[in-house]
Amino acid sequence: MNIYVSNLSFDVHDEDLKSFFAPFGEVTSAKVITDRATGRSKGFGFVEMADEAASKKAITELDGTTVDNRTISVSVAKPKEERSSRGNNRGGFNSGKSYNENRY
Repeated sequence: MNIYVSNLSFDVHDEDLKSFFAPFGEVTSAKVITDRATGRSKGFGFVEMADEAASKKAITELDGTTVDNRTISVSVAKPKEERSSRGNNRGGFNSGKSYNENRY
């Protein structure tokens, strides 16, 4: 099961995140999301656990707990929504429509 963890301290790293969940069962991956430009944590991450029952127990017991003086939120991760491309013709600055097209 994929788990979403938010409101993480900027000092929390992948291994720290993994260690928070390890007492509940096997953690197959733990990733703190970072800014591409700066490498700094964005304050959230994802944990994947092999066992669904262990995942649910971890979510229940860790949600609302305090880690590094911050109250974290833990929930089931939702699938990433499909993003449309920039050239989607919905209008806006990059719509491809000429400014003068509707003037005359």
